[in-house]
Amino acid sequence: MFPIVLDLSTLPVILAGNGPQAARRLALLDEDRAGRVTVYAPTPCETLASAAGSRLVRRWPTPAEVASAKMLLVADGIEASAVSDLVAVARAGGTMVNVEDRPALSDFHSPAVVRRGDLLVTVSTGGRSPALARRLGRFLAEVFGPEWQTQLEELAALRGQWREAGADPSTVGEWTEAWIDRHGQLPSESEAAAALLRQMAQRTLVAAS
Repeated sequence: MFPIVLDLSTLPVILAGNGPQAARRLALLDEDRAGRVTVYAPTPCETLASAAGSRLVRRWPTPAEVASAKMLLVADGIEASAVSDLVAVARAGGTMVNVEDRPALSDFHSPAVVRRGDLLVTVSTGGRSPALARRLGRFLAEVFGPEWQTQLEELAALRGQWREAGADPSTVGEWTEAWIDRHGQLPSESEAAAALLRQMAQRTLVAAS
């Protein structure tokens, strides 16, 4: 798997699905500020219909509509034959496709995400264990608290000042590392590993009791 981060503010995206998985996907797209999302759902659940609003089309997309999109997300509430048809059309037209919980039918996988403003920390298992990715994501959310949004903004401002003063990229990198060390923002690698092992051991004991 090749990791990338896509700016969805201008890319046309199709979300196909009727149920709660589709509603959850739409919430994530909105959080990512995806600007051109169309939701296709013949019989959407109430949550999905409310969130989609004017973006909702109460049918499945046509081949031409799929081919004109850059990304197709297939969620729940779709018959298996319709899923296969949508995937075939997407791949024929060069549209990236992801089918919820179906790695073999997907061109990419959505990682677990920890978002702190413009700071984005992700965990992916290549679709092999989404539950593990979510578990690790919850651990990282404890390491990277809400304060990291402010800290990133401060570092970004300092970076701009350092570059304007003539510092080269290598020097900016060294000063950034020193700033992080002075502020004690990150646990050491050994501390982070120990914390993760403690969490896993505690949950194993709970499960066994």
